[in-house]
Amino acid sequence: MTTTKRKGARSTKDIPTDILQQLNSGQIETANLVEWLAVDQKLLLENLLNQHKRIDYLNPVLARIDQLKKQTVNTINEAIGTELFLQATQNNDNEFLVIMSNHHADLIRCWATYTIGKNENFNINETLAQIQPFAADKHFGVREICWMAVRPKIVQNLEKSIEILSGWTTNPDENIRRFTTESTRPRGVWCEHIEVLKISPELGLSILEPLKSDKAKYVQVSVANWLNDASKTQPEFVRELCRRWETQSNTKETRYITKKALRTLNK
Repeated sequence: MTTTKRKGARSTKDIPTDILQQLNSGQIETANLVEWLAVDQKLLLENLLNQHKRIDYLNPVLARIDQLKKQTVNTINEAIGTELFLQATQNNDNEFLVIMSNHHADLIRCWATYTIGKNENFNINETLAQIQPFAADKHFGVREICWMAVRPKIVQNLEKSIEILSGWTTNPDENIRRFTTESTRPRGVWCEHIEVLKISPELGLSILEPLKSDKAKYVQVSVANWLNDASKTQPEFVRELCRRWETQSNTKETRYITKKALRTLNK
């Protein structure tokens, strides 16, 4: 059973008991955000470790979760992925990292993205190469978590990251193209801002320009949100860019992007 075969419940209380049990045991993927938020990650973790005979990893992970100042779906997600990476590394257990990366359950694949983001042995080229398959994941949750998992490294290596990601803007997969803008948004959601891009958004032009008339709405929205972020600190840059794009690229896709990009300035 996959996300394409189920619509999912509209509220947590409407999730059938058998579906929730299958979600918490890692048998099926979440079908929507309601289910994604309803999964008991601690229970899913315990089931995963039991199934693969790594139950000795459990207590260190639970201890890391307990140390969190604020327990949310995202902070727990990161804590689990981080500690599982440490446990697997200490035990030279690459097999378990592969199991996580290829697991049917979307939340387990989310944890796997942090095993890439937290790996200090990967340089930025290796980090982005390793995360790209997750950027192309069929599940919305994995696609969102994967850019958050590597964003700190992107920020630390911003110039090189933009150079690499610029090459992704022509990828045939719209999910990979969307990753380029979502991961570098100046005021990204649920993450720290990228101060350099708030001050100098022109640094992101090599990513933005190739996407100004992208056919995928998923990409268009992300490009527009990137520019809307930038408009809050550099409004004239965004106004001028949108004027230029509308002149150079008279398409419905570009018009959609510029209108949405200017929404804060046009209020």
